[in-house]
Amino acid sequence: MFQSFEVTSTPEKGPQRLALLREEIAREGLDGFLVPRADAHQGEYVAPCDARLAWLTGFTGSAGFCAALMDQAGVFVDGRYRTQVKSQVDLVHFTPVDWPETSLADWLKQALPDGGKIGFDPWLHTKGEMDKLAGCGVELVAVDNLVDQIWADRPARPSGKIMEYPVEFAGETAEAKRKRIAANIKDGGADAAILTLPDSICWLLNIRGSDIERNPVVQAFAILHTDGRVDLFTDPAKAEGLALDVQPWEAFEPALKALQGVVRVDPDTAPVAVSDILHAAGIEVQAKADPCILPKARKNAAEIAGTRAAHLRDGVAMVNFLAWLDDTAPKGGLTEIDVVTKLETFRRDTNALRDISFETICGAGQNGAIIHYRVTKETNRKVRKGELLLVDSGGQYLDGTTDITRTIAVGDAGDEEKTCFTRVLQGMIALSRARFPKGLAGRDLDALARFPLWLAGQDYNHGTGHGVGTYLSVHEGPQRISRVSDVPLKAGMILSNEPGYYREGAFGIRIENLIVVQTAPALQGADDRDMMAFETLTYVPIDTRLIKTEMLSKGERDWLNAYHAQTFEMLSPLVKGKTCDWLTRACAPL
Repeated sequence: MFQSFEVTSTPEKGPQRLALLREEIAREGLDGFLVPRADAHQGEYVAPCDARLAWLTGFTGSAGFCAALMDQAGVFVDGRYRTQVKSQVDLVHFTPVDWPETSLADWLKQALPDGGKIGFDPWLHTKGEMDKLAGCGVELVAVDNLVDQIWADRPARPSGKIMEYPVEFAGETAEAKRKRIAANIKDGGADAAILTLPDSICWLLNIRGSDIERNPVVQAFAILHTDGRVDLFTDPAKAEGLALDVQPWEAFEPALKALQGVVRVDPDTAPVAVSDILHAAGIEVQAKADPCILPKARKNAAEIAGTRAAHLRDGVAMVNFLAWLDDTAPKGGLTEIDVVTKLETFRRDTNALRDISFETICGAGQNGAIIHYRVTKETNRKVRKGELLLVDSGGQYLDGTTDITRTIAVGDAGDEEKTCFTRVLQGMIALSRARFPKGLAGRDLDALARFPLWLAGQDYNHGTGHGVGTYLSVHEGPQRISRVSDVPLKAGMILSNEPGYYREGAFGIRIENLIVVQTAPALQGADDRDMMAFETLTYVPIDTRLIKTEMLSKGERDWLNAYHAQTFEMLSPLVKGKTCDWLTRACAPL
């Protein structure tokens, strides 16, 4: 099994560790210290050695941070984790803070009205992040990491081997990518660019790794020169047997100091330490986005073809799973862990699964309302008749990364659950059908998915969609469908489409497909303007037993019937027996 069900949160140890941290804060002459979730690569998913926030507080979510002061410690979490955090931290010693509604700057102003000194590790925060704290009335002091000083049994850095990623899936050689991106850097007026995001480096060099569970990346830093040369910094042992020139981690800082000319650094992703080192060496810094981010996000034909193939394979696994679940769950006895284990088994049966793309979210009944719920042996709940089961999962295949959510009725669901499910479905269909002018961003489309819920005074506390990589990170930037995303959506970008609705203590609903941006086909009588649209990549039945058909418009019903017809056409030749019978029923038109 890739997934384990061990309890990883230790809130009972938080108070003692916080006391030790405060001793270090006082020793440094500070009034507080910032403990982010992120590592030096700004990763959403971090190696055990970088899980400082979880180690200190017990909170294991993929985003957030702690501001530890001498008299209080705020744990800042976004809407996805406001239920989860309550059960993972000692609420006597740590106070959850709704973020970004409450900014760190505003919180510090209130917590330290007379000012003070706040320590931070310059390798774990970006310049953009630090700039947002300017004017908050406190002095920011760069120090060695105080958590590391008290973490006696901190794990070692990951040392997974590097693998070459086949060009048949990458669609472009590493040499061609290096030359193309190097030319972009030169045209932009720089002489080199610093790369600190592992997925950017992996994409550029056509390599993959195993340093982070569920995300096949290599933790490294790199310097890309305008002649196409790349200096790579990581553990050289990772690259044994490969034609890669790798320098050790400790060579990175001297290499920065030795650069000449103008150096491009992304203020939103690179550690502030990088800019500080360059400035101290008298090197001009050009604050500009990582040059690989946008080209990586715009998938080429080979990457999209591979992703389609991965989704077809994953769709077969999902249909086998859903047919099994429909047959087994109503009989009673299943638990959330049973469901997760069986789903992974079906994916493994493809003989192509290299990992799951994230820890499967499988929430029965009230656990479904915990947006990023992870079942453990302690929380494992039975799957009961009359409840909803939310399953959000995905696979890492060599040709693509999948991410799919289905909410399933176990027995007969209640009228309120069906009403809410139908609204969520309407939002998902609206985004799937969207045609929009070229140049619009995710924030311009996010409301389409929320509108049916808004009419009922409802909403959900997460973005509608995130970018997805190609055998890379399941959460990829810069593209998002979110009210805060201003990145224009361009052809080739893969995103999730996943509206939801969550009623704490009762149930959770989410429906998710992956989609890819494409140029919209011309329409007769349309204006002479460039339009974009989405192609659906995920084809797996949506539970029609949860739909109140009378709530659907003709267009919505037609879309769903066409979607299920296409699902049946694609998957029926690949499944057998009872599964094929189940698929026939699941794809029947409304």
